[in-house]
Amino acid sequence: MRAVTRTLDEWLGDDAIVPDLNDVARDDGLLFVRDGQGVAGRGEAIRLDADQAARWLGEIDHDSTVDQAAPVALGTIPFEPGAAAEVVVPEVAVVKRFGRCWITTVADHDIDVAAALSAGPEPTPAAPSWTIEPGVEVEHYLAAVTAARDAVQSGALTKAVIARTVVVSADQPISIHAVLRRLKLSFGSSYRSSIDGMIGASPELLIAVEGDTVRSHPLAGTTPSTGDPVTDQRLAAELRASSKNQIEHRVVIDDLHDRLLPWASYLDWEPEPSIVSVANVQHLGTRMEGMLSEPSPTAIELVRAVSPTPALGGHPRDAALELIEQVEGFGRGRYGGAVGWIDGNGDGVWAVNIRCAEFNDSRTRARLVAGGGIVAESDPLAELAETQAKFQAMLGAIIRG
Repeated sequence: MRAVTRTLDEWLGDDAIVPDLNDVARDDGLLFVRDGQGVAGRGEAIRLDADQAARWLGEIDHDSTVDQAAPVALGTIPFEPGAAAEVVVPEVAVVKRFGRCWITTVADHDIDVAAALSAGPEPTPAAPSWTIEPGVEVEHYLAAVTAARDAVQSGALTKAVIARTVVVSADQPISIHAVLRRLKLSFGSSYRSSIDGMIGASPELLIAVEGDTVRSHPLAGTTPSTGDPVTDQRLAAELRASSKNQIEHRVVIDDLHDRLLPWASYLDWEPEPSIVSVANVQHLGTRMEGMLSEPSPTAIELVRAVSPTPALGGHPRDAALELIEQVEGFGRGRYGGAVGWIDGNGDGVWAVNIRCAEFNDSRTRARLVAGGGIVAESDPLAELAETQAKFQAMLGAIIRG
């Protein structure tokens, strides 16, 4: 195979219009984007073991006129530490980075880029019939939260994250393209993705690697966002003052720092968490940035080192994961892992795979998962309400006429 990278104008002419990455991905493509920057792909050149992807991409014959560009792959890393993972190298990748747009093809034959990127049909309005059912009964979830809280109170854990599922079913196929457009409108500053039937709008940056710079923006601690400025300011102040949420957040920051430090010559982070607001909830967030040691690890190596963070698993990690397996009542799969892209330089951006929905092949059924961190002060009914708020991000994008 051979990779070819050119600017958008070189591929499509000086009058080419910069495409919306959501409209490149459409129903059956690949997408990872935030604030208009990211990657979208059409077609599938090859699937790679995620842990070997950077090496393969770096060794492929690459003809490029764009500085810093490299062949790219998109994929997901499951929640379970060390679980096998694949990434997909698209035949045609549209990349928006550094304020530029370029296109990379990867194939063993000529690619008609204009044809690959030609606009597909607009999503067709429909009036499907919907049902929403619990994947795990509420009573089971409340019992799991109680078990986790009791484990923390006994001193066995500092924190455990307990999640639950709901299943959305429709009597007609759900348009992924339409869902992506709705997510763009409401969650444009979240990391929005579409890979192998998993659609997401995550507010949480797990790992970003650019050269020798590493960044992360972990979130933990949640309160509703109502849309009323006065109410939201009050809720944000209560979130900052909440010992329960501050404990939950501090555990995440300390763990992430300890897991990244062996790879870095230095790490810096905000002294106090800030408020991160998305359309329906507010979180405590702390930005972290550092310089990687030589030889620099790839983005996926760092994802493997830190995931799942205590924001999705708990602390200590092994004990929390054992409890989750015992009490949660379902397999998480890709939920709570990571989603993103990696290129042949080892650079990449990976978000925590939350606020997501996993569709079946017919696109008539989707599983949604939401959870929260359980500490000694957690109240099961309050945790249930938090999951309901978190579900709204994806439910609002899926359930439309």
